[in-house]
Amino acid sequence: MPTGPASDPAKPAPPLSPELLQAASATFGLLAATVRLHLVWLLAEGERDVGTLAEQVGHSIATVSHHLAKLKLAGLVRARREGKHRVYFVDDQHVVEIVRLAIRHHGELEDSRLGRRESRHSRGA
Repeated sequence: MPTGPASDPAKPAPPLSPELLQAASATFGLLAATVRLHLVWLLAEGERDVGTLAEQVGHSIATVSHHLAKLKLAGLVRARREGKHRVYFVDDQHVVEIVRLAIRHHGELEDSRLGRRESRHSRGA
């Protein structure tokens, strides 16, 4: 059962501080770049080094390193040294949940649109 302001429309939402809104907005801003969203998606499934990530997202190591540095600076990913390699991982389950929800949401929207299109084509045939 849903809880919070959406569960009772008559109940006003609690006030949010400008600092909290700015911080949340910054997180969404970082995740708005497709490559960074893809990196967090992959890291949510397990840690990887920059070379593996570059191969999986289809960008150069330099590009992926640049995006990882931004995510690391914002505290969305962390890194540890493993021999000569730096291994990256997501250490914040809230970030993982946000990314998974967004991807699942848009996957369901896409499936719904495809279902409607297929339905129209089958009726027209």
